[in-house]
Amino acid sequence: MPASLDNRLVVAVASSALFDLTDSDRVFRDQGEEPYRRHQREHENTPLAPGVAFPLIRRLLALNGATEGEKYVEVVLLSRNDPDTGLRVFNSIEHHALPISRAAFVKGQDPYPYMPAFNASLFLSANAADVRRAVAEGLPAGQVFPTEFVDDDEPELRIAFDFDGIITDDSAQAIYDSDGLAGFHSSERARALEPLALGPLRRFVTEIVALQVRERARVAVDPDYQLRLRVAIVTARDAPAHTRVITTLRAWGIQVDEAFFLGGLDKAGILRVFKPHIFFDDQLSHVEGASSVTPCVHVPFGVANVGEEPNTL
Repeated sequence: MPASLDNRLVVAVASSALFDLTDSDRVFRDQGEEPYRRHQREHENTPLAPGVAFPLIRRLLALNGATEGEKYVEVVLLSRNDPDTGLRVFNSIEHHALPISRAAFVKGQDPYPYMPAFNASLFLSANAADVRRAVAEGLPAGQVFPTEFVDDDEPELRIAFDFDGIITDDSAQAIYDSDGLAGFHSSERARALEPLALGPLRRFVTEIVALQVRERARVAVDPDYQLRLRVAIVTARDAPAHTRVITTLRAWGIQVDEAFFLGGLDKAGILRVFKPHIFFDDQLSHVEGASSVTPCVHVPFGVANVGEEPNTL
């Protein structure tokens, strides 16, 4: 019987998100494919430094137990490299002791179409074009941004999500854009007990919450066990629009540890204190403002991204 990833949280990650490819990308852009190929071969035993998604990936994989039945998370590498140039990435994975064994190398082709084959609920990449095409096709994807965040060895994984356009759809955002703040608040009061439809990262969020449930169950058995996963919502909403957030979370069985209703305040201040290992937002300006203090992912979904120029990092 073939192996299956149906009962695991699967994150697909590009090498550009997992590792710092600044030097090798520069060789490819400035000199072309053959010098890049030589560069990768000459340095294939030189480990790549951790990239933006590394703190997230390392801690997600650490949530697995020792036996096959205790493996709840799988990470799959989806790479634009071919197997030859991709050997350096696999060597780097081994160097950093990451239990990643599955990969797809597609030699310059779009890697994201292989997400369903691996049952992936998220694709992370530094390639803006790949991410935008994936989201346009209804796949959950995000672009990682460079950060000055300094990781440490603490085991706890902290994840922060924007609400509209990430956990939910962007229907409320569309009302805000068309009717302004007063119209938005009026609409949210009238629909306070009406859950919003879930958004582009709906499956990833619910699977993260399922991991939290499993973590809490371990505490019930072993009171000395330390929880290793903490989830927060960081939203520009404020009262009275907060009620619909709670209504929606309850309707979908999503429990979070912390929620911040900022009423338009800069999110970076909260993120500097919460210190997430990843933050997801659909608005480019929010990501650009916070990426210096924490690893950030831009999900180019919905009305907030109509007409936006992709960031070509």
